[in-house]
Amino acid sequence: MERANIVIIGAGVVGLAIAAKLSEKNEGVLLLEKNRRVGQEISSHNSGVIHSGIHYPKNSLKARLCVTGNRMMYKICSENNISHKMLGKLTVAIGEDEIREIESLKKQGDENGVEGMKIMDGGEVGRMEPLVKVDQALYTPTTGIIEPDELTNYYYRRASTNGTSISLATEVTEIKRVNYGYELSGTSGGSQFDLSARIVINSAGLYSDKVAALPGLDVDSLGYRLHYCKGDYFRVSGPPPVRRLIYPVPRGVGLGVHLTPDLSGSIKIGPNAYYVESIEYTNSSKSEEFRNDVKRYLPAIVKYQISEDSAGVRPKLQGPSDSFRDFVIREEADHGLPGFINLIGIDSPGLTATPAIAEYVSELCSRSVI
Repeated sequence: MERANIVIIGAGVVGLAIAAKLSEKNEGVLLLEKNRRVGQEISSHNSGVIHSGIHYPKNSLKARLCVTGNRMMYKICSENNISHKMLGKLTVAIGEDEIREIESLKKQGDENGVEGMKIMDGGEVGRMEPLVKVDQALYTPTTGIIEPDELTNYYYRRASTNGTSISLATEVTEIKRVNYGYELSGTSGGSQFDLSARIVINSAGLYSDKVAALPGLDVDSLGYRLHYCKGDYFRVSGPPPVRRLIYPVPRGVGLGVHLTPDLSGSIKIGPNAYYVESIEYTNSSKSEEFRNDVKRYLPAIVKYQISEDSAGVRPKLQGPSDSFRDFVIREEADHGLPGFINLIGIDSPGLTATPAIAEYVSELCSRSVI
């Protein structure tokens, strides 16, 4: 039986970042990915936004890791020539209720340590973005955009250079606790494999609840069952109507249909948020629904052509009727699985938090006693 020190399941950007971090000081790191390429699901089907950290409750993992990850991300991008821009974001408000909402977001951002925020009146917003017509807005200058594929490739190179073994087309179907750690089995390239590991890290994204169940965890009683929440995108044709990210006040499970420039300046509209039973990436929305959402704060959108773009699926712990749910990032020693580390429900702001998540998991590994 092949032996490894640390096995990481899932080679999305988070799994790759964890591998890159752990392989700095650990030998025998093995990264397993069921797809034939890395970063094929959540990592390549998202907005590419570097979030500031205003949307998450104080002391939550999402808040802490987002704010820390935001600072780390700009440093990583600058030092490694990863395409990115710190554009800033306006979260816009129309009417008294929404004004109170952005005041609450500002307070939450202050509690989380988000820097440089400012509430602007409609005139200030108009001078910054002439086509945006609102009463007030919360400006967060540390929000930006990144090319997710470049970040994924950066972590892939780092992990490989550090000696991580990366096995693609490899799916884990069984995990068993044994006295020296874990035994894993499954298929790799169509053939059966068996291996043992001291530590197992579940970073399987959309499938992380299923992987968590393999060593015997009751994912339903623990609240680990994922809900698939889909989001569709459209793209604005012609000269870009805005230069920054423009978000409405959030409603429901998502952050609202918003405007996001890409690195070329082209504007994406979306995503929306609706729950689905299965994972697929067909855009199922109607462009007029998006146009009507955006028209509230960008009336000029009626003059622009918008066309279907992409779609993504989020792995949410928060169900349709649930309130906020935080990331699950924990070692399961108290459930009889020392050295088994779960990452479940890594939805937004997972991309922003990636480098901070890797450090957090590294600390869990260093404290793990098998």
